[in-house]
Amino acid sequence: MDTSYFRRNFGVMVFRDHYRKKNVFWQYLKYETIAEYKLGIKHLESIGWNILGIVCDGKRGIFSSFGNIPVQMCQHHQVEIIRRYITKNPRLEAGKEMRKISLLLTKSGKEDFISILDQWYQKWKSFLMEKTYNEKTGKWHYTHRRLRSAYRSLKTNMPNLFICDDYPDLNIPNTTNSLEGVFSNLKTKLRVHSGMKNKRKINLINELLGK
Repeated sequence: MDTSYFRRNFGVMVFRDHYRKKNVFWQYLKYETIAEYKLGIKHLESIGWNILGIVCDGKRGIFSSFGNIPVQMCQHHQVEIIRRYITKNPRLEAGKEMRKISLLLTKSGKEDFISILDQWYQKWKSFLMEKTYNEKTGKWHYTHRRLRSAYRSLKTNMPNLFICDDYPDLNIPNTTNSLEGVFSNLKTKLRVHSGMKNKRKINLINELLGK
């Protein structure tokens, strides 16, 4: 499940069945909230769906919002989080290594990835603890804050990055790529009809999502 926006305050939240490759429910909204995702799951269950697992981005608080349903964080979203912190081309050697490790996420098993990340941390632990003194404020702060944030993001999200490995029988995908392809197709089609009014735009989206 994920949400895509076509302009400010006009988005569509889509729930897609991984096994059948079908969009099973969608709704239009101004803001993406956990409450709306919970309502979507509740609606699907009310009409007879048995939710075996969920794949989504790492929105704060979302992993604990669905009771006993396993929730997998999209690994590509995690890679993008790391990229935003340290860029595609980090200047520091520790950042370069972190970038390479992040790109292994979608290709590695849980134990291997955790081992690689732990080795990186042990190597750069002292480096991450370095602090800089700000003469203007009279305060100390961590010198490599963005790199620390990238590492902390991985550690925080780790319990949900390999749910697909924890439940092998469920065949849970490790990314929302299938849904990202749907959004990409929607935006391509809507660009062709850029002057379309909202009502007709919604009709077109409904038709495309229903295929």
